[in-house]
Amino acid sequence: MTTQLQPAPSPSQQLHSSQALLRLLQLASPVLPVGAFSYSEGLEALVHQQQITNTEQLLHWLGQELRHGAIRIDAALMLRCYRASQAKDWQQLMTWNQWINASRETEELRLQSEQMGRSLLRLLKKLKPTLSIPIETLAQLQAEHCHFATAFGIAAAHWQILEAQALLGYLQSWATNLIAAAVKLIPLGQTMGQQLLFDLQHSLEKSAQTILLLQDDELETCGWGLSIASMTHETQYSRLFRS
Repeated sequence: MTTQLQPAPSPSQQLHSSQALLRLLQLASPVLPVGAFSYSEGLEALVHQQQITNTEQLLHWLGQELRHGAIRIDAALMLRCYRASQAKDWQQLMTWNQWINASRETEELRLQSEQMGRSLLRLLKKLKPTLSIPIETLAQLQAEHCHFATAFGIAAAHWQILEAQALLGYLQSWATNLIAAAVKLIPLGQTMGQQLLFDLQHSLEKSAQTILLLQDDELETCGWGLSIASMTHETQYSRLFRS
């Protein structure tokens, strides 16, 4: 039995793939100016209460969030916004943005999502003024508070990033932000933070595989621990992070 060799990618295909990778790296970068560094998503409250005091507890918390928490649903909703943008189904995009708004369990988490989404949408308009989105849809998104998952999905679709790669980038940016917060809060050394991110790779990949297959009627979460931590953080006496 002979194995048929696949033709090597053409130079133009390789260039397109490289451009998409570079854009994904930019989109998932910790220095993306959307204010992610100012949020801990309740992690500061958990450290303050000594529920998370070391790398093992942090890794467990992040793993549980990936399996059962809000980030799992946020990522699934980002994919739906990505697909709606690809199909130019702007009404469906607005529906999913409203779904994200309704899924926020605390005001703090909603405000974070809205602020980051607003910042990313504004950045996209400056980087690429010719976004293929109708002006009225952009105006509606701004009026109804564009969430970060929505803006990320729009950007990934517009920059022709493959959806599986966009999903991993979204999850990676979430994990990077929380580990960076933990480096300051617990505190951890920079090397230990990188070790944590490395150790989390399998969980990120496994979570992405599950999220890609989630149906609309499976969009559910059990994130009450995050919600309580977020609400507690609002009234914490001294804080480094906004939420």
